[in-house]
Amino acid sequence: MEINGRISVFGGRNITPEVYENSVEIGCLLAQEGFLVFCGGGKGVMEAISKGVSKAGGTVIGILKGKELDEGNDYLTIPIATGMDIARNAVLAYNCDAAIAISGQYGTMSEIAYAFQLDKPVIGYKTWDINPVIQAESPEDVISKLKKELKYV
Repeated sequence: MEINGRISVFGGRNITPEVYENSVEIGCLLAQEGFLVFCGGGKGVMEAISKGVSKAGGTVIGILKGKELDEGNDYLTIPIATGMDIARNAVLAYNCDAAIAISGQYGTMSEIAYAFQLDKPVIGYKTWDINPVIQAESPEDVISKLKKELKYV
């Protein structure tokens, strides 16, 4: 399978059912577009993205906080234990061409900041309204704006 880019998804553990379902849809769309997806590998947005990517036959890599692979969600293609706790947020930012931030709290905000420090674009969906996060209104809009930022048509 040809990989059209590496996308890291940042997001919260405690999310609404609507955000969960839309995150599954974003995951499906990412896989359909041929993106290699990275996430934190846990619950909430991370699980929903992983579920969508898996459902659409894509590859999702979970960069886990702890030392045990079983802390990852059930939909990961490849879990990677780091033992780095929140320092793994930097790993997610380093391993992408662009990022998507969905919902989230301070961990998501730190991931956004790392991405900006590395000059990587961030598409936001129901997340922090921080300049220059590019806000999107729907799963389809997330993908459209992502492709525009990557100049991928």
